[in-house]
Amino acid sequence: MAKEKKKKTPIPFRLNFMFFLIFILFSSLIIRLGIVQIVYGDDYLREVDRTENDVANTPVPRGKMYDRNLNPVVDNEPRNAITYTKYPNTKTADMVKTAEVLATLIEKDTKKVTLPDKKDFWILKHPKEAEALITKAEKKKVIEKKLEQKDLYKLQMERVTDENIKEFSKDELEVIAIFREFNSGYALAPSIVKNKDVTTKEFARVSEHLDEMPGVDVTTDWERTYKYDETLRSVLGKVSSSEEGIPSENIDYYLARDYTRNDRVGKSYIEKQYEDVLRGQKTRIENVLSKGEVIKTNTLTEGQSGKDLVLTIDMELQQQVEKIIENELRKTKAKGNTYLLDRAFVVLMDPNTGEVLTMAGRQYGRNSKTGLTEMNDFALGNITTSYTMGSSVKGATVYTGFQTGAIAPGSAFFDRKLHLAGANPKGSYSDLGYVTDVSALKKSSNVYMFMTAIKIAGGHYIPNRPLGINREAYSIMRNHYAQFGLGVRTGIDLPNESVGFKGVDMSTDGLLLDLSIGQYDTYTPMQLAQYVSTIANGGKRLEPHMVREIRNPSNEHNELGSVFKTMSPKVLNDLGGKDVWLQRVQEGFRQVAQEPGGTAYKYFGGKSYRAAAKTGTAEAFYDGPRRNQYSAPVPTINLTLVGYAPHNNPEVAFSVVVPWVYQGQPSDDINKRIGRDVMDAYFKLKEKRAKGESDADKAVESTQ
Repeated sequence: MAKEKKKKTPIPFRLNFMFFLIFILFSSLIIRLGIVQIVYGDDYLREVDRTENDVANTPVPRGKMYDRNLNPVVDNEPRNAITYTKYPNTKTADMVKTAEVLATLIEKDTKKVTLPDKKDFWILKHPKEAEALITKAEKKKVIEKKLEQKDLYKLQMERVTDENIKEFSKDELEVIAIFREFNSGYALAPSIVKNKDVTTKEFARVSEHLDEMPGVDVTTDWERTYKYDETLRSVLGKVSSSEEGIPSENIDYYLARDYTRNDRVGKSYIEKQYEDVLRGQKTRIENVLSKGEVIKTNTLTEGQSGKDLVLTIDMELQQQVEKIIENELRKTKAKGNTYLLDRAFVVLMDPNTGEVLTMAGRQYGRNSKTGLTEMNDFALGNITTSYTMGSSVKGATVYTGFQTGAIAPGSAFFDRKLHLAGANPKGSYSDLGYVTDVSALKKSSNVYMFMTAIKIAGGHYIPNRPLGINREAYSIMRNHYAQFGLGVRTGIDLPNESVGFKGVDMSTDGLLLDLSIGQYDTYTPMQLAQYVSTIANGGKRLEPHMVREIRNPSNEHNELGSVFKTMSPKVLNDLGGKDVWLQRVQEGFRQVAQEPGGTAYKYFGGKSYRAAAKTGTAEAFYDGPRRNQYSAPVPTINLTLVGYAPHNNPEVAFSVVVPWVYQGQPSDDINKRIGRDVMDAYFKLKEKRAKGESDADKAVESTQ
């Protein structure tokens, strides 16, 4: 018996030891639970109840644009819209269900549904079949981290066949189109599902079923409208659509400035240049989230529409100028040897402020749909294209001669053809005899400019001998021309301004002489307008601008808000010479337009507004859209005209540029006809408005 007891004694000991271990473990667990509940309980409870604040911005309408007479130019037309806001915890399946409900309430265009959209939707709607497209070996590679889940999805997309997606009905395609819009949005940022042609019935139906479609809402959107149709459209610029959003090439720039990816922004010209002003202040809404669900929304700041722009442009005058250009282009185009003529430009500017009154350009083009030739807006050509301008720039040459000491007021040269070594004779359109600085401008003497350039370059003219000029003269003359705005940026408040092209070949003497008469470097029509404005206002080069005022937005639809900022004239530089130098140039310009023998007297002589002007004819080579059709450069003639009026108190300056007018004979005066008709239109419109104001004043007085 004793031996049996000894054998049994280890068993209770082991059990006791096991019970002891279990006791220790349970004790540790109880202690741990106590610590969690008592010590950290409040922290964990706060974590469960923790909320997150996420701020979303709601877009507002862009600012409007008005012309200088406060006529609406660009407006916003309200329109019904349906939006979708994606919340953080929204499941894809729930989005599909919402899209299916919405598809029964609205008509949605399916043209933008792509093949990947269809495949993606097929995978969502057929999860088992989609799962079967992936092999076990490929799934194993994900476990082994040789592939990622996104790689499997790519394989699924590749393996969905055309047969799979052919089964979609029209209604299902609408669901896909709507789901596509849902998926393109960003968390807590409303995205547009439909904002074109939303009918009153659709708007009402969606409003009635909002509780069945989480994230869907109805609102009022806007669309840019243009009161003058195509007039100046290329300069006004474009705005991206809600589908385009921020241009991809500028995405970092905009995101850093509190934009969202689907925001509409100015894409070009005035819309882009003044984006910061036109965009407005978004409504800032704080979304309070708990466990990924929005439990509360707070409006942090109310939105405000973008500020309005008052342009310097006179739209009524702009339309008249465009009509004048069109009429003259058609008439001249009907003549012989004008097969390369396809465009013309006119800039009208206030020479005392730099305000651009009109910026007109018209161009022949072929309609891509009809194949017919039509006249299109090409106002942008005034700053983006450049041409050799011919004798219009001779005012700058004479003034440069004065500044460098090459000539003095009253200096005279005998105008007859120059015979340079190894080159064809160079001269004026005829031998003009003795001409002074003033009469050289009046009669448009080339020889006078040649001799001035030779003296600037330190050369000497001896028939059939080298001139011995200093090649630095090219830089000297160009630097002086730049004082007037020729060959440099004008500073206009528009992007993508061209500076023109400088000739690079300086090996022959004759090219410097060509530069002196505007037949070597190229300039833009806007540069030409700045140049003549500098002469008109007494020597100050003013920065041209398209915006006159910035106005605060108004709550009243038909009223403008208060003035936020007025654009003051900006002087870029002053010619800084003797008064008599500019006076001699101004007198030459006056005689061009007002005295018999002046090259523009036929068109401006006797006009009550007493213009000053300078004509230009440049022998050039065609460099237009059809240049690839010709094996060799085609010689052609550019015609230009600059001027201002009245000559003794200028209020308007102008430049007219008509490139590639004719080849060979006969010559044409389209530049002068356009210039005359434009000036006539300006002063007639001024007179009509003055009379209208006078009649209105009389009517008011008669009622008092």
